[in-house]
Amino acid sequence: MAEAPRKLAGGKLVLASHNAGKLRELRALLTPHGIEVVSAGELGLPEPEETGTTFEENAAIKALAAATATSLPALADDSGVMIAALGGAPGVYTADWAITADGSRDYAAAMARVAEEAEGSPDRRAAFVSVLALAWPDGHVQFYHGRSDGQWVYPPRGTQGFGYDPLFIPEGDTRTYGEMPPADKALTNHRARAFAQFEAGALGG
Repeated sequence: MAEAPRKLAGGKLVLASHNAGKLRELRALLTPHGIEVVSAGELGLPEPEETGTTFEENAAIKALAAATATSLPALADDSGVMIAALGGAPGVYTADWAITADGSRDYAAAMARVAEEAEGSPDRRAAFVSVLALAWPDGHVQFYHGRSDGQWVYPPRGTQGFGYDPLFIPEGDTRTYGEMPPADKALTNHRARAFAQFEAGALGG
């Protein structure tokens, strides 16, 4: 029999990410809940190798590594953009598409690759997917899912956000995430939708 979902009871939570953009979004979402937040980077934790083939597997790898190292609950996000014309790629390999020869990340090049590989296809459907994994030091993990459907555009538009945000227009809007202030992005953002599940499941009464 599966263990019932656990609740967080205040205290300290590790955000198992070294991505500054994700950390900004998650800190803003957690602030109203009175939870003390510290990031894996601030604690000097190494980034674990993401060997999973699904968003759930990679989110769990990151959350469990941080929870085990700190003896604290840890929250990790694994997310990516899925392009219909590319059969759902880059998907779980979204960040990998941006890795350069020197190990840094170039998202402008990654977005150019999307346009190049989808060239000739009239299908502009795209979706951002986020999976949050909440892990405890004893190995318990629970997941929360969010998705934002829309379309991709090229060339990219806007300088706000991070990653592939300038490429993606969510349904019901004409702006890319790169053209939106954070408060507007949060209304349809995949990560905010996953966080709403987390809020109800792990922080709710």
